[in-house]
Amino acid sequence: MAHAVNPSFHVVLILFISLASSFATGAVQYNVRSYGAKPDGKTDSTKAFLAAWTQACASTKSVTIYAPKGRFLLSKLAFQGPCKNNATVLRIDGSLVAPSDYSVIGSSQNWISFEHVNGVKVSGGILDGQGTGLWSCKASGKSCPDGATSLGFANSKNIVISGLTSLNSQKIHILIDSCQNVKVQGVKIMASGKSPNTDGIHVQASTSVTILNSKIGTGDDCVSISPGTSNMWVQNVACGPGHGISIGSLGKSLQEGGVQNVTVTQTIFTGTSNGVRIKTWGRPSNGFAKNIIFEHLIMNNVQNPIVIDQNYCPGHNNCPSQDSGVKISNVTYLDIHGSSGTKIAVKFDCSKKYPCNGIELKDINLTYKNQPAEASCNNSSGACLQRESDKSLVLGFTGV
Repeated sequence: MAHAVNPSFHVVLILFISLASSFATGAVQYNVRSYGAKPDGKTDSTKAFLAAWTQACASTKSVTIYAPKGRFLLSKLAFQGPCKNNATVLRIDGSLVAPSDYSVIGSSQNWISFEHVNGVKVSGGILDGQGTGLWSCKASGKSCPDGATSLGFANSKNIVISGLTSLNSQKIHILIDSCQNVKVQGVKIMASGKSPNTDGIHVQASTSVTILNSKIGTGDDCVSISPGTSNMWVQNVACGPGHGISIGSLGKSLQEGGVQNVTVTQTIFTGTSNGVRIKTWGRPSNGFAKNIIFEHLIMNNVQNPIVIDQNYCPGHNNCPSQDSGVKISNVTYLDIHGSSGTKIAVKFDCSKKYPCNGIELKDINLTYKNQPAEASCNNSSGACLQRESDKSLVLGFTGV
């Protein structure tokens, strides 16, 4: 005759195994199942994850919060610091799943967020934002919540996001806001090319952010870089579908931080609406974008491979129709090859009041229907000059 087993026995057993593993590795590990999390995709495990975080954050030793295989349903989850240690790992072997009812987190700024933390690493696993319902709501024209970012870091430093997969976020997939020293590597971000506002990685007011060896396909920018960002490096990213890699939009506010020292290199764009783009609103602003390098890029049937748009106004509704106050200078485009989906592959529409300065293109080889593509410098006080001797294209301005 089988004997009933006390459910608490399983909790104790899991905790024992977790502690044994910790002793073996010399690190402290907290398995979320020890706190009541259930990997069935149906039971809300938010409180269990928060309980594990509370204990990990209070530890003075290096710690790992471990989410084993399975699907863990989570509602809004905020990991708050500062913590007593500067080495906490959230290791995910399974999936973290958002509620299928988008209204549960749809009005939250973030689904999963870290604030005021130092030395946190998120490793592996899948974030399933289940955003398709909200996308459909927005497409129908109904009144819908704005949507939640899947993973956000704010006011934090020394952050690593590695080997993570983000699926179908309601809105932005990964947000880096007011952070220092962030490394994102080996991530996969996937959403429909028609999903609204689902930027892959959005960076704002942050410094020393590196994005490496990642694949991003979504309905908005693969990577978007907003005001106040400096010292950013993007390398070996496969972008598409999506809107490309964008600096901006800038200049929506009169007073805002500038963007400087950004490099995008060794990146492939496939079927995107833009390649590399700088976009600013046509209105007064003290913003700027300077010391930008776009180099060693491949464009595969990209609609607008190289763009500076200083009259940005999505939807062309209530456009301010003023001169952009954002000053763009020292932007280099080097070794950019491939195919354009439009005849004009290089489009510069700079501010009349503050013309672009120090824009250089070298070794640009873009084709349209197997013929050389063209460049356009509209609404500017300068001209595009082709130099056949070194196959470079230089944009020079002579003044207002």
